[in-house]
Amino acid sequence: MTKRRRLAVALVAGLVLWVGAPLLLRQVGFFRVRQIELVGVRYLAPAAVIGALRLPPGASVFDDLDEITARVRALPGVADARVVRRVPGSLKVMLREVEPVAFVPGRDTRELSVVDGEGRPLPYDPARRALDLPVAASADSGLVAMLALVQAVDPTLFEEITTARSRRSDMVLELGPRRLLLARDAGPEVIRAVVLVTQDLASRSRRYAELDARYAGQIVVRRAVGGGA
Repeated sequence: MTKRRRLAVALVAGLVLWVGAPLLLRQVGFFRVRQIELVGVRYLAPAAVIGALRLPPGASVFDDLDEITARVRALPGVADARVVRRVPGSLKVMLREVEPVAFVPGRDTRELSVVDGEGRPLPYDPARRALDLPVAASADSGLVAMLALVQAVDPTLFEEITTARSRRSDMVLELGPRRLLLARDAGPEVIRAVVLVTQDLASRSRRYAELDARYAGQIVVRRAVGGGA
């Protein structure tokens, strides 16, 4: 047998082994899934993530991981996921959850639902994990998108927001006893400018009741809500 033919035979044998080995190993009890490790789970209930795997009795670590991963990614609240095997009997599920942005009134106005930056409901149970989120008057897409923008640009400022509501031409974010007025089309540069102003006021121990950032290129600082600068 020539060297070229030996190489071809070796490649074919290797391919058969690569494809066939997992099929054979699935039948070996030693590789049955006995443990599942969850990484990145903060808001979702662990039982919900494990349930999304939909592992049949006697599942093997050599089962199709792409299919299992797709099931986890389809779970509401999951932004991305990856499942890897840990021989002999463990699966490691690593996921990134959708970041919650606000509470909004549910169908029963006495209850609050958790939504993301697009106003979509998330299956997060506030009773399971204390969520420090602002309460939005509604799931208005523009309002929750603005909250998501503040969260992304400056998490510290976001943590100060207690409630938020939208009006016809602007938005009102309550920061405890103070409030922030924003135009509906405010961008990241406006949020960064607001942060700089709050930092400057704090450094000079200047009190304020309202920051009005609705005007291009300037932020009006008012000592009283709706009062003079």
